[in-house]
Amino acid sequence: MALSLVKWFLAVIAGFNIAGAPGPVDSHPSGGAPHPLYISVTEINHNAKDKTLEISCKIFTNDFETALAKTTHSKVDLSDPKDKKTMDKLVSEYILKHLQLKVDGRPVTLVFAGSEKETDATWSYFQVNNIATVKRIELMNNLLYDSFEQEINIVHVTVGGDRKSTRLNYPVTGAVIEF
Repeated sequence: MALSLVKWFLAVIAGFNIAGAPGPVDSHPSGGAPHPLYISVTEINHNAKDKTLEISCKIFTNDFETALAKTTHSKVDLSDPKDKKTMDKLVSEYILKHLQLKVDGRPVTLVFAGSEKETDATWSYFQVNNIATVKRIELMNNLLYDSFEQEINIVHVTVGGDRKSTRLNYPVTGAVIEF
């Protein structure tokens, strides 16, 4: 199976050598085609002017649908939802359960701003208000761990133009990023 450009790019930034690299390729739990990578990317950007954290999560749609279906025990279609409002609620609740942040030692509340489908992935957007400065972010990210033991969660955090990244391989869920 040829990897899409998106999956190839994510594999490269995750540090994989996908050009003929040996390794297990298992079939997708939903019965789909072989699927060698399970990766999500979370971007956290501090907007000093607005005093906010802007958070976006990019998750492969088919994997996200599998995780949501497992959680809700019903069929989930993020590509063509019959009720976008209900789908957004499922997306928001799932991510809020699996992505939690502390800024400078204080737990913060992520506010859902929306989601959208892009080719192979679904983007979800959140915001944290009243964040004037950031010196330290503690994060718990176990997105899709409940469905895929091969999941890798890549997190990029940008504060004052300084970008730092980390990779969480299942079962690792936490990281601390300091500025």
